[in-house]
Amino acid sequence: MSVKCKKCNGNGVIKTSFQECTKCKGGKKKTNSINLMQLSNKNLKNFLKAGTDCDLCKGSGKIEIKESCNECDGKGVFYRCSVCGNSMDALIGGKEICGKCKKTIVYKFDGSCDAREVAVGKYYHAVVRDMAPFGTFVNLNSKIKGLIHSSNVLRPLKLNEKVIVYVKNIRPNGNMDLIPKSLTDYETIEIEKELPITNSSALESLIGKTVRIEGEIIQVKQTSGPTIFTMMDDGGFISCAAFSKAGTRSYPEIDSGMIVAIDGEVSSRGEELQIEVNNIKKQDKKKELLIRKKIEDAIEEKSKPEKIEFLVKSDILEKLRPSMELATKEIKKAIHKSKPIILRHHADADGMTAAIAIERAILPLIRELGDDEYRSYRRAPSKAPFYELSDVVKDISYAVEDLMKYGKKMPLVIMVDNGSTEEDVPAMKRLKVYGIDIVVIDHHHPDEIVDQYLLAHVNPAHVGGDFGITAGMLCMEVARMINPNIVDDIKHLAAVAAVGDRSESQEAYDYIKLVSDKYTLKNLKDMALALDFEAYWLRFSSGKYIIDDILNLRDPMVHKNIVPLLCEQAQEMIDNQLEACIPNVKAQTLENGVLLNVLDVEKYAHKFTFPPPGKTSGEVHDIICKKNVNKPVITIGYGPDFAVIRSNNVKMNIPEMVRELHDEIVGGGVNGGGHLTVGSIKFVQGMRKRILTSLVEKMSVMEINEFVQSD
Repeated sequence: MSVKCKKCNGNGVIKTSFQECTKCKGGKKKTNSINLMQLSNKNLKNFLKAGTDCDLCKGSGKIEIKESCNECDGKGVFYRCSVCGNSMDALIGGKEICGKCKKTIVYKFDGSCDAREVAVGKYYHAVVRDMAPFGTFVNLNSKIKGLIHSSNVLRPLKLNEKVIVYVKNIRPNGNMDLIPKSLTDYETIEIEKELPITNSSALESLIGKTVRIEGEIIQVKQTSGPTIFTMMDDGGFISCAAFSKAGTRSYPEIDSGMIVAIDGEVSSRGEELQIEVNNIKKQDKKKELLIRKKIEDAIEEKSKPEKIEFLVKSDILEKLRPSMELATKEIKKAIHKSKPIILRHHADADGMTAAIAIERAILPLIRELGDDEYRSYRRAPSKAPFYELSDVVKDISYAVEDLMKYGKKMPLVIMVDNGSTEEDVPAMKRLKVYGIDIVVIDHHHPDEIVDQYLLAHVNPAHVGGDFGITAGMLCMEVARMINPNIVDDIKHLAAVAAVGDRSESQEAYDYIKLVSDKYTLKNLKDMALALDFEAYWLRFSSGKYIIDDILNLRDPMVHKNIVPLLCEQAQEMIDNQLEACIPNVKAQTLENGVLLNVLDVEKYAHKFTFPPPGKTSGEVHDIICKKNVNKPVITIGYGPDFAVIRSNNVKMNIPEMVRELHDEIVGGGVNGGGHLTVGSIKFVQGMRKRILTSLVEKMSVMEINEFVQSD
């Protein structure tokens, strides 16, 4: 290749100085000899008045002195060998190849080149694409085709065989006459047409034009026709279609996660833009790092949380703002990176309102980026208030299937109203093995051990709060940080969560008051009860549109009719359950004045129906508390291998009791947890009596809240 000399700007000479004109003596003497026929009328008049300027110095009186450029020896350009890159004195045989490297050059076109780059008398790499009686068709790239006539074929060629061809002739109509060559000593030079890098966000005005884009392949999908490569650059996503043969994988060496350059023509498919691929080329390490950083910087900027004011005043929420913003940022980053999202939530009113708030925030963003929400998002309830192994196995199975079938990335798991306790760790360890990230937004009493598995962890207990700020409240505010445009649709979800989880925090009262112009306290309680009722029957299904109807997020008329009906049915079943349970509750007053009530829900409650044991124990507890206002009350509903605990006006710490029982009773298999005053314990059936006895002993020495009456 040739490079212009910078010192002489390619002229080969340099101006060094000036000297007095020898012809006109520095302008002192006028030139007398001149051809008058060459003068215009104007110049003739000037000449008659004062003579004419010197034709050597043009009247300046000075002459430039020029010297040959010593940098390039007066050549004006440097020549460098296109093979080794070393400098050359001159072109050898009209080619930019030094004597040392002079050998047969075989050119290899990338997909950006067209037939105009082909020259007679040169050698090119080609691939056999089709056979005919009169010859063999070969491709020099996806756009350049030629014919090897049968008279020039010395041996049979095979389909897809790589060959070297010599261009003998190019006819006026563009057809090329090619001759196959068997070369052993040759140099391959790759020819890549220079195209400016185009951002995917600028393609709309370039339909019909050939462009080059650089970015990361985030998905590869094989259709019955072309192969679809989805690329992400700092401008967004673009679908790129490559076709070699119907149903056959194009560019099999290119896979998701790679940084590539794609050349192709911009086309329109309905309302979507697409690039018809001419060539895909993987970028080298140096360029890969630069492109990845460019993409990451753009995603970081797009993923910044929206600056919002919380809908209620709360010192705890303000202290939680940094962790809420971090959770928001990680969720938005996953969306911008086209990561699927799995939203896990506890199957009760608080968990469902929390999940729906996040869902309403992220789905518009997923759709806006052109992702298929049915493959990019899934919401799934968990019956237990922690991430069970049965749940994580399903999530990993779906994730790996989507990776293998559709080239999807590993998902981000968002856990709301669960995920903070040690019980979640076994499932989290499995996610970590598969490289699946986790974000937790919860209000159960947290265990420090979980933090090592999380990208972000939002929990009021981290900043001195408690379970009074529910997951539904937290997620409603996080949803606003993700997508502030949805506030009017979702702000009542925090109030439903508050009454559903029976929160008595100031924030709960403020959220309820915030929506009181549209929803009465009874409306909110009815929605919470309807959610709990449907959650029982939905079991492991998300029930998307049913839940939307209950929360008045779809059809107001359906909401108006379905909620009273569900509440009526739920209350009838609760009444039937209580009618059977209440006469069988055993009560005693402990040494510290606590009224303890125990119920064997295995024997004295209807099984396999609504309300389940946890809800049944809560309803029994509520009735007893109404009869014993301002008194310390604990209710235990137990079965063969579990116990559900509810308490009022007692300074309890259920997670701590669970840990103590686990350590003290060897072979008890004790685990569980929950909130400080509401939770559950699991154990092996054979140790039930000893565990329940120890549990009651611990309750008998607990402190009761101040200003609480006791007998």
